Amino acid sequence: MKVIGFAGWSGSGKTTLVEQVIRLLEARGLAVSLVKHAHHEFEIDHPGKDSYRHRHAGCREVLVTSANRWAVMHELRGRSELTLNEALAQLSPCDLVLVEGFKHEPFPKIEIYRAEIGKPLLFPNDPQIIALASDGPVDTTLPQLDLNQPAMVADFIIGRLPMLGCS
Repeated sequence: MKVIGFAGWSGSGKTTLVEQVIRLLEARGLAVSLVKHAHHEFEIDHPGKDSYRHRHAGCREVLVTSANRWAVMHELRGRSELTLNEALAQLSPCDLVLVEGFKHEPFPKIEIYRAEIGKPLLFPNDPQIIALASDGPVDTTLPQLDLNQPAMVADFIIGRLPMLGCS
């Protein structure tokens, strides 16, 4: 499975860029999936909904399906959260998986950086960062991509497809 991540501090524009890149990659005929790591409690269903009630009653998994989509909610109930490889194993086959988060796991990543956020660059401490997408020049030998040009980022990813994977 081809995998590339987007790493950066909150507020750097990761989600906006990923959304734009997904559209461009899909338009080029690639089947794209996404794994997003959340650092907090999250709910995809809400109190009062049947799935919420069943999950809170003790179900380990709840699958909700309709004519338009389906989703599985899996409660860890005290077990460890998934590693990236475990999360990838849950996906259906596709051409490319984009990953937002899991910045400490060893797989190829593009760093999203905005100097105005005031946070340090990640690439000096992460040898898995293969490019930097920024809204300004940065002193680095890494390939630099314009954060405001999602087609440039999509082209970079397509050019690296043969080399992408996950350890």
